[in-house]
Formats: sequence, structure tokens, C-alpha cells
Amino acid sequence: MTQPIISIRNLTKRFAGVVAVDDVTFDIPPNEFFALLGPSGCGKTTLLRMLAGLERPSAGEIVIDGQDMAFTPPNRRPVNMVFQSYAVFPHMTVEQNVGYGLKVVGTPKQEIATRVSEALEMVQLAELAGRRPDQLSGGQRQRVALARALVKRPKVLLLDEPLSALDAKLRDQMRMELTRLQQSVGITFIIVTHDQDEALSMADRIAVMHKGRISQLASPSELYEQPVSRFVADFIGKVNLIEADVVGTADGGLVCEAKGLGRLTLAHRGHASGRIALAIRPERLTLSPQQPPANGLVSIHGKVLDVAYYGDTSHVSLAGPEGLELVVNVQNRQASARRGEDLWVSWAPEDTLVLAE
Repeated sequence: MTQPIISIRNLTKRFAGVVAVDDVTFDIPPNEFFALLGPSGCGKTTLLRMLAGLERPSAGEIVIDGQDMAFTPPNRRPVNMVFQSYAVFPHMTVEQNVGYGLKVVGTPKQEIATRVSEALEMVQLAELAGRRPDQLSGGQRQRVALARALVKRPKVLLLDEPLSALDAKLRDQMRMELTRLQQSVGITFIIVTHDQDEALSMADRIAVMHKGRISQLASPSELYEQPVSRFVADFIGKVNLIEADVVGTADGGLVCEAKGLGRLTLAHRGHASGRIALAIRPERLTLSPQQPPANGLVSIHGKVLDVAYYGDTSHVSLAGPEGLELVVNVQNRQASARRGEDLWVSWAPEDTLVLAE
């Protein structure tokens, strides 16, 4: 089994009595694109800064490439960090910015020139080597920051919200560029983000953080299809969460009483009791002007509250019985809905996730 490039064991960080990172443990294998995802204040940036050596842990271990790094200074770690602000020097050219770190540690001039040239080729900025940062776009400045980090040939590249300052179209472009770059250079990337689309589209695995802990660590598809808690289900993508109470079991399934749906029997592994949440992704729901045949489907009648248009799809909000509201993801080429229209919404019971947490 491949030795992890990073092993974190029982890592904790406290600030004046506030626990920012709370007893976190996980491994990252070499060459993985790994994401730390969560809302503001969840501890993800503090965790990244401890990996970089910019914060000291209150407890726990950080092992990077087999070496205990918990108290090793930043300049002696095999990692480099790209900050949210990029922090490029405005008075230096692109070439000088990228080579600065090598110059500081006394790397020979010829080697600096060679490595800077290689780094600029990697990020497709070779033709802009003589420009200053104020002559570059936001995406180009971000690539300068990437080249400056990569030129030192780190074993791990840390990225702190690297796309947050870019507009939506450039952000999508840079996601693809970062993924391509990670695959081409073959080193471990760890990105911190609060943007679920960013994490889902780039990362091999994602650690979803909440209140200093990891709520779930899994692949993007597993997080989306099999969330382990209400928080993860609600944070990853759009989801309909319906409150329900467990009333018993039957035929190996869970019998519950759900708001607006009445009594349902759902497949569920493991134990669940008391108050639970039922989660259904909007794309699993189907709209129809007529009541659908039973065929084991769950179905309710509702009135369209709003329609949000997104080009190829629309998000249709409906009001159902007992104050229940559902969002349905509709392909615009296949169906349409109008505000105030009465429609039926249905789905297969097996598309309903039971969340006990």
C-alpha cells in the first residue's frame, strides 16, 4: 500500500478557548487533488495554515512525506502555498516574481532561469515573462502565483480559495486549468474552498468540514449520492429535506410519518429512531399535470410558487400539503412549468435518503 504523502492524526487548534480544528484525523495519498470544503468558520483555512506551518497545532501530528512536521518552520517543509490574494510583487516582472523564491535561497542564476522557464511553460505564461502584474488579467496573476509556488518543486501544493477573486466565467476556465496542471505536474494539490461546485468539479476526494470537524470524507459522487448527515446533504448540491418521525419497521424497511407525505415505508440500513430527515435530490423528482399511476411511487399535488431559469434547466418550487415545499430540477427541453400552475410531483421511494443525524 502506498505511503500517504500527508498523515494527520488527532490534530487540534485552539484560539483563546475557541476550538477551530477539533481532533481531526485523515490521510492523503500522493498525487491526489484533495479539497477541504465547508462554510466560513468551519476550520478549513486554519487546517491548511497548520499544514503550511503558518499556525502551530495545539495538539496532534502532521506527517508530510514520512517526516513529523507539526513544529517544523514553513521554509523547511516540502510544501508551498498559493494565497487567496496571490501576493505577487507589483514592482517585479512575471519572470522576476516566479524566480524570487529561488533567488532568496541562493540558487545559481542559470538554474533559476531554467526552472522559471519551465514553470512559466507549465502555466502557459512564457510569452508574458517581461510584463508586470498591473499589465495582467486576474487569471494571469493567479497563474503567476501558481508558477512561483511550482518553481520550488514542492511535494504538496496548498491553495487557499485560489479562485474566489475571479469572475464566474474565468473561475470555470481556471478550474479546468488547475485540474490539468495537477495531472501534468503529478504532485498533491490541497485546495480550501467554500464553493461546492469548485470542489465537486476538481477534487478526487473532499473533506466536508463543520464546526472544526470532518463531517464526511469521500469522493464527490459519494458525497452527493450518499451523504451521512443533514448538514452534508444540504451543503453538497441542492436537496429537498423533509422532516419525519420513525413509527416502526416493516419488511426490513423503516416506517415513518413524513410532513405532507403521510406514512411511508423506506429502505434503510442501520438504526434510526425518533425525528429524522428525508432527503431527495431535485433531479430525482418528476413533474406531471396529471396524477401519475401509483406503481410504488411517492406522489403529491402542489402549486408552482416560482420558476428559476438556468438555460438548459429550471428549478421549479412547489407548495404541497401541510406547508411542504419542494424544488424540482426540470430539463427545459422536456418539460415546463408556470407560476401558479397546479402540478403533480412524484419520485421513486428508493431515491429517498434517510438521514438520522
